[in-house]
Amino acid sequence: MRGMCVERVSQVAHALTTAGVKVLEITADSPGILHMVEQLRNSNDSGAVIGVGTVLDAQTARNAIMAGADFIFTPTLDLEVIEVANTYDKLVIPGVMTPTEMLAAYKAGALIVKVFPADTLGPEYIKSVKGPLPQIPMVPTGGITLENASEFIKAGAAAVGVGGSLLDKKAIESGNYQVITERAQQFIEVITQARTGG
Repeated sequence: MRGMCVERVSQVAHALTTAGVKVLEITADSPGILHMVEQLRNSNDSGAVIGVGTVLDAQTARNAIMAGADFIFTPTLDLEVIEVANTYDKLVIPGVMTPTEMLAAYKAGALIVKVFPADTLGPEYIKSVKGPLPQIPMVPTGGITLENASEFIKAGAAAVGVGGSLLDKKAIESGNYQVITERAQQFIEVITQARTGG
């Protein structure tokens, strides 16, 4: 969830968790991000894990954790961000692109890496780097759609990060959150089938 007001974040989060989504990310560049995290934590009756994404520095990571973030998601590899998250015993998922970055992040204490941009690299890239790095769980993000999500899972991705193709801007602006719930259900179905060989 990026750039939304507090009220919309709450509505979108409810629409997603109603569909069965268990992990939610709000980007750090959203206005009032710390208040949003606190509000979602207080109203989270679904048990969803709430994290902050687009974290670019250690101070932002610490602020997000102090506000109640369960995990930190970054677009780049920043060793100080990993150190802060580990200090507070929070999951950190740094953005990486190359095998060298993947291994550096893993050695620094990141248990999962975000492979970005997924639409540029493609599912075959995940399959290729999983060969020499099978121990590193990978979450591709950036350009994940209903049409390609299953291919990334089949290629070895532990999960996928979905943004724009899930959160229909027109539906959100018009308050039609049912569209978000239905789209999320479709994603869950596609991913479940990919994991079970369907």
